[in-house]
Amino acid sequence: MKRIIITILCGMVGAGSVAAEPPGQRSLVFMRTHGKVLNEGNPATFTTDALKDIARHFPEYSHTNEISVGVGCIFSYLHHDLDTVEESLKRFLKASEKANVPVWIKLDGEQWWENRPDLWNWWDPTKPGYDPANVKNVERSHWSEEYALKIAWRDWGRQIRILPPPNLMSPTYREACHGAMDRLVPIVADWYNRLPRQKKGLFVGLNVGWESGVGTSSYYHPNGNELLGQPEANDPPGGSTVNLDVLSRGHQQIGYAAVSSAGLRSSGDITEDDLVEVIRLHLLDLSKKARELGIPKDKLYTHTFGNEKGEKLYDAAVNDLALPGWSEYWNSTDIMKNKGVLRNLHRPGVRQWGSVEWLLLYPVEKGQLWYTAIKNTINAPGLNMMCIYNWEIVDTPSSEVIRMTNKVLDEGLSPQELPEWTGAPISSLYDMDGE
Repeated sequence: MKRIIITILCGMVGAGSVAAEPPGQRSLVFMRTHGKVLNEGNPATFTTDALKDIARHFPEYSHTNEISVGVGCIFSYLHHDLDTVEESLKRFLKASEKANVPVWIKLDGEQWWENRPDLWNWWDPTKPGYDPANVKNVERSHWSEEYALKIAWRDWGRQIRILPPPNLMSPTYREACHGAMDRLVPIVADWYNRLPRQKKGLFVGLNVGWESGVGTSSYYHPNGNELLGQPEANDPPGGSTVNLDVLSRGHQQIGYAAVSSAGLRSSGDITEDDLVEVIRLHLLDLSKKARELGIPKDKLYTHTFGNEKGEKLYDAAVNDLALPGWSEYWNSTDIMKNKGVLRNLHRPGVRQWGSVEWLLLYPVEKGQLWYTAIKNTINAPGLNMMCIYNWEIVDTPSSEVIRMTNKVLDEGLSPQELPEWTGAPISSLYDMDGE
């Protein structure tokens, strides 16, 4: 049995500098559907059995192997009571040690923030948290505050109504994220520091951001606020929001609150560079906070997602304080065909990275396709970890994914060389001084 690390989740200097390195420790992560088994709002769900339930499918795993088997979870710290989230995190880490199963931890403060109406409720005095000043903490569909959102939509398979997305550059919002991280991140850092050397492999990493972008996960229909009091059946149809329209994502343009709060512009037309800079600043800030609280760079990952053309949003994942992480759906069979990823692997200082959200968009019965895709990704140049979304998709009676994964594990690592970059000069991209 060759050595490979599989982890289960509950999320290079100069051009050509990443050569085919000797095999080292890598992680293959399976994401569990958010909230089904490991639910940060219910600490009782964090048991050793919840971790072993997936690990048992890979009987020869070890956290000391080149590729090991583990479990991870998303902790949305503005979605639930913070005391509850903190207790869930503690139990998760305790279960990891007891089960001897590695863990991957995603901290989310942008996709779900239902538990903080004191941040987002600017319009309804009959509901908790009401404060007109909260208008500064939500996104807008134009420059002035009269265009502040009361509602938004998300389509991760089907369209649902959600709260207005946060103004990622609002000082009050950022303080809320920092406050939650002040509670949660030291728990992880202290736990990792206390682990004996032979058990350090139990910590795969900490992930900040969740497909961070403006309009990519939370979008707004034209005149959306007027739909708030109407039946959901009246809502316009949804659809993919990561498309070739890198500004509005095919919906009403938003991002005005973040762009103006960041001091980038306060009038005229929003540009792609404006929106990318907002996300770069957002992830840089989260990375800086996590580092200050004790997470080493080689255990800290960011997360963005862009379209199949390799848009500039991929660049926002890169900073000097964390390892970049990207979603991959477009080129899962050969991740080096993703121009956004390849371009950034040629940036100065980028040596390691993570495919922090990955799925092959083919039926799970297509074993050979899954085998090729997993093998190519886990052996991608400089890759530290990949996370397959979701376990519930691949763990079905007719699925070939588990069998093909075990085949990849048995064959071991054979890291690839970094392909040449023939696109625009990388010197035109953002600096990486972390300041």
